[in-house]
Amino acid sequence: MKSTIFFAFLIFSVSMIGQDLKVMTYNIKYDNPKDTANNWETRKAFLTSQLNFYAPDIFGTQEGLHHQLKDIENGLPRYKFVGVGRDHGNNEGEFSAIFYNTEKYKVKEESTFWLSTTPEIPSKGWDAAIKRICTYAIFKAIESGKEFMVFNTHFDHVGKQARLESSKLILKKIREINTKKLPVILTGDFNLESNSPGVIAIKEELLDTHLEAGKNAFGPEGTFNGFHFEKPVKRRIDFVFISKDDFEVVKSGILSDSKNLKYPSDHFPVIAYLNFKN
Repeated sequence: MKSTIFFAFLIFSVSMIGQDLKVMTYNIKYDNPKDTANNWETRKAFLTSQLNFYAPDIFGTQEGLHHQLKDIENGLPRYKFVGVGRDHGNNEGEFSAIFYNTEKYKVKEESTFWLSTTPEIPSKGWDAAIKRICTYAIFKAIESGKEFMVFNTHFDHVGKQARLESSKLILKKIREINTKKLPVILTGDFNLESNSPGVIAIKEELLDTHLEAGKNAFGPEGTFNGFHFEKPVKRRIDFVFISKDDFEVVKSGILSDSKNLKYPSDHFPVIAYLNFKN
């Protein structure tokens, strides 16, 4: 009897380990030559070690330039990224890259579309100040064979209409692309707070993991710190959303790690611990 119980427990434990998924969103702040104390060369070692410590299975980055993404990739040998720069669809401009642990996942498909009325070509949408993109990938777990989709984006910082229309476009694209009805994760810096029309539109179809975590949500109220170590952080504009009925949210954290009174970015990363329901 004891051996039967132990065997059942072992099978259950292995199954749960195979299903755990840690997902992060992280605006890493682009490498601005005008930055002084908060320049990329000063920040990158701590930011990379932070990622190494939390070890997300999948993480979406925003604002990263190609050389910044390569710095992260070189510092985290198990990880690779997918995505293109928003300027011309090559290595130029900021990426909305998706990193993944190559020991656990394979990429089945990946692509990028622009947040505009012509999403298939590099273009600026509505009242946006600059071009914006959404990168997505279909991942397959090496051990379990489980497949799921991840979308990662960065909304415009100026255009109010652009932010709302971007929400609508991404939801439309998810419906069009996800023909197999796979579990979906949407990460990003949305430049919108929870009560905005754009986020409300997303929450009609997806769930906010930080809210779903309930008492297991941890960290400060907001995610945008602006490198102001001396001020409370109130604005929550970075999110991890998930498709309904596909995941259990184990816990969620807004990570306010610092070193020598300095943050590694002007945004805090958000990490969600998820289990597949089926």
